[in-house]
Order: sequence, then structure tokens, then C-alpha cells
Amino acid sequence: MELDLLEAMVQERENVRYLPGAKFPPNLNAYPDLEECLDGARDILIVVPSHGLRDTLTALKPLLGPDSRVCWATKGFELHTGKLPHQVVAEVLGTDRPMAVLSGPTFAKEVAAGLPTAMTVASTNEEFGRDLAVSLSSDMFRAYTSDDLIGVEVGGAVKNVLAIAAGMSDGLGFGANTRIALINRGLVELMRLGVALGANKETFMGLAGMGDLVLTCTDNLSRNRRMGLALASGMSIEEAQEEIQQVVEGVLAAEAVKEVADNLGIEMPICQQVYSILYEGTSPRAAVETLMRRQLKSENDRH
Repeated sequence: MELDLLEAMVQERENVRYLPGAKFPPNLNAYPDLEECLDGARDILIVVPSHGLRDTLTALKPLLGPDSRVCWATKGFELHTGKLPHQVVAEVLGTDRPMAVLSGPTFAKEVAAGLPTAMTVASTNEEFGRDLAVSLSSDMFRAYTSDDLIGVEVGGAVKNVLAIAAGMSDGLGFGANTRIALINRGLVELMRLGVALGANKETFMGLAGMGDLVLTCTDNLSRNRRMGLALASGMSIEEAQEEIQQVVEGVLAAEAVKEVADNLGIEMPICQQVYSILYEGTSPRAAVETLMRRQLKSENDRH
């Protein structure tokens, strides 16, 4: 994060760029210095884009204490390695400390406004997961626990790609029928990949699966959905990114998801077409035609 933005957050006590008007609560402070920020902290929550996770962890490692517990809200596979966030964390920090992931249908603007919200905390350390859920929960924010890190992380990674597809579909004027078909079949793709990686199928029916997918695909607070809308209007990726002014995780995620799916031999036609649009120059309308012309099969076909 740019130093001038951090300094502005210190002075104004709000994130003037991304959440203007949402004043920090009294117990939240901004520190431009990472070591000062971590001083005396036992539990560390990391919220960075997936492509910045490894570098952030590397910077954190020498500053962690022996009893430090680490959690993250990072979503997405690491590009070119195909690793999920918990695998990157274990690789950089080791596996001898409690770890957890936070995910679910949560737009920051609505959380900051105090609107009722629910999310999932997944950890293989039951005590840490429970402590986090209690610490995060309030009258307007509810955290559920899970022990399925893989499922929660796969849901958070793939839904961004599918949200780009949903935005393109709506931007092309295809209507509600198309949108719900895309979300439903996208959920099938998400589950297919997650189960192949070792996730529990039931996780994808929860907040971090179907919940996050539906939210991200249907509301314009979603950056990924807005990217799809922009691409359908004829904008380039660069023009859309400039208009959105925030990281659109689904663009890099499309490449990472394709790599992981190809390596596992998992068929993900919607995600494949999003990749084709973003990286191979296929038009959104041609991609939809390709999907609709696929060979007919049973709805319960696993491939």
C-alpha cells in the first residue's frame, strides 16, 4: 500500500480511497511501519490480493512471535504454482502455528455500514477457529466455523472468475434465465474442482461456496462483476481496470484456475471461456455461443 495513503489513514482515521466516510472504530489504528503494527499482537489477519500474499508473509516472518497465530482473507490460487493460500502460508511460515482463513459473502462497504453479515472462519485448529469467530462476531456480524480450509479457499478463488462471466452475460443483455444457469453450472464447476483437491462437497452449499458465488455474481458492488459488464460493453481489460480503480482478482484467477484445472484434468467450461476472453481475444458473445453448443449431457454428469 502506498505510504501517502497509509499516512492519510492515520490522519483521517478512515480509508479515504476505498471506504470514504467509514470512520475507524476507536480500537482500530493504521501503522505505516509493519514492525510497529505487529508489536504486542498475537493474532495477525492478512488481507492482501493473492499475488501479494507470499511477499507479505516473507516480510512478516521475522516479526512473528512463537505464539503468533495467523489468519488471512486472501482469495485465489497462486499464479503458476497452483497453490492455495494455506499452502503458501505453510510453505513460508511452516506448519507449527495455528492458521485460519476468513471467507464468505461480505462486501466491505456493507460491513462498514453495520449491515447484517455472515461469513465463515475455517481452521484445522478448533480453538483458534472458535476464538476468531467469537472475536469477529457482533450484533450485526456473525461468523460460522469450519475445518475445511481447502473448500473455503477454492470457493473464494473460483467465484471471482464466475462473477466476470455473470457480468458479461448481463452486459450482453442475456437476462435472468442465462444468469441463473451460469451461476448454477458455475457452482458445479467450483464443486468439481474443490472435491478433486480434497474439499468437502458440503462446504460449497455454505456461505463460502454458494453464498459468496451468488453475491459476487449478482451485485454491482462486486469488482469482478463490474469487470464483466465493462468487457461486454467493449472496453479492454486495461480500460475496465482503470475505471474500477481496484484489484480485480478474477482476472489473474482465471489464469490460475485454468492451470490447476488442466493439471488435474478437470473440465470447467465456463471458467475456460472466461480465460479465453481475457487471454486469447475471444469475444464474450462467441464464448456464450461456444458454451451453448457443447455436447448435451446429464445434469449429474461429473465431467
